[in-house]
Formats: sequence, structure tokens, C-alpha cells
Amino acid sequence: MKTLLTVPRSSREIGIVPIFALSMAIPVAGVAQTSVTGIAPTSITEVAPTLVTEIAPTPVTAIVPPPVTGIAQTSVIAVAPLGWQGKLQFHADATYGPWAVAGFAAYAGFLQEINSPKEWGQGAGAYGQRFASTLGWSAIHGTLAFGLDSTLHQDPRYYRSRSTGFWRRSGHAFRGTILTRTDAGCETLSTWRIGSAYGAAFLSELWYPARLNTFHRGFLDGSLGLGLGFASNLGAEFWPDIKSKLLHRK
Repeated sequence: MKTLLTVPRSSREIGIVPIFALSMAIPVAGVAQTSVTGIAPTSITEVAPTLVTEIAPTPVTAIVPPPVTGIAQTSVIAVAPLGWQGKLQFHADATYGPWAVAGFAAYAGFLQEINSPKEWGQGAGAYGQRFASTLGWSAIHGTLAFGLDSTLHQDPRYYRSRSTGFWRRSGHAFRGTILTRTDAGCETLSTWRIGSAYGAAFLSELWYPARLNTFHRGFLDGSLGLGLGFASNLGAEFWPDIKSKLLHRK
């Protein structure tokens, strides 16, 4: 299931916006070092020397370090990295794919219903303005995301957890919101997601009424964008299982 990265911007008239704390503690289990005991030398008498038997050294067993503990740890799977063409197609589908456009249309209708922002009024022209505003936000978000992940060699795809259990898999989805894979298969801060979420939020404020074009509103919208990214990861994590159960229900 391809993750829908593009999500509509938050309503400017809704006061409660979730702010996600961008912190994660990843405990690392230490490996205790084992000391090696020496063997005392055997004394040899001068009269009737006793044949000295060679003492075989005690083999040292290799200590296998315990696995590094973390949130929903998964085994690494070799996946071919995306080239810039693949990343461009990925973000294009997420930005202007059929489901994305349908979501923008529905969201513009919601803003029209609650008359947000009120300065834009009502009518067909006002709906078109709200719809175009949402499309503009999506274009900025997709452009920033593509520019960042291509330049920094980050992989925008979501990788499902190989663990079991709701909480471990949910933790994996949250981890995938803050961290991301690189093209080399390593893990790093998800600069492409964080930068595009806050960048699109602040830049799209420019065409809104002055009372809404503030740093506070931009920060809230960017934080909500990250929160919706987490929700999108949850969908990508659990939806294939839900769909499989629904299709096989008798």
C-alpha cells in the first residue's frame, strides 16, 4: 500500500491542533566484558623430574552481544533504492493522484461549510479559492519533499514492521515519521518529511488573510502535518492486514 504523504492543511478556525513532540529515546543494551583468569605455573623438582604435561588453554567463548533494543525493531531488508525519477513519481502520485485530489475537493468543501477563512466568503468563487489554496499547499509540500529527499539521498517510502503486536507496530509507524531510511539502507532524521511539513505550512500562509499569517499558525500547521504523516504511516502499517481479513471473511 503506497503511503499517502500529501494531506490537506488544517482549518484556521479550529483551535485544538495536536503538536507532536519530536523526541525519541532509543535505549542501547551494553555488553558486559568478561575477564580471563590466568593459570598458575607448575613448579618442577630437580630430582626425578616429573614429566610436565602441557596445559591446554581454556577456550574463550565468543560473547554474542544482545540485540539493540528500540521501538518496534525490525530486520533490515535489502530494497533497491529509488532514483530521482522514482522519487519524482512517488511525490507526484501523492500530490496529484486521484485520491489526493478527491481529498482536496472534500476538504475545500469542509472549509466552505465552516466558512474558513471568513474573509473569503461563500459561493462558487470562494470554493474555488479554497480548493486552489489546498492544491497550492500540496504543490509546495511535494516540491520541498522531492528536493530534500533527492538532495540528501533519503528514501520517502514507508517500510512496514516485521514485529507483531499493536503497540510495537504503532511505535514503528511513529519512528518512521521522525526517522527515515537513506538510499544506502541506513537510518537518519527524516529531514524530507519535517522540512516539507513546516516549509509548506509557512509558505502557504502567505496568501491567507493577515490575521492568520503568523508564526504561531505556521508552526501549528506544520506540527499537524507531521501528525497526519504519522496517521498515514499507521494506515500503511495496518491497512493491508485489515483488507486481507475483510476479503477473506466468510
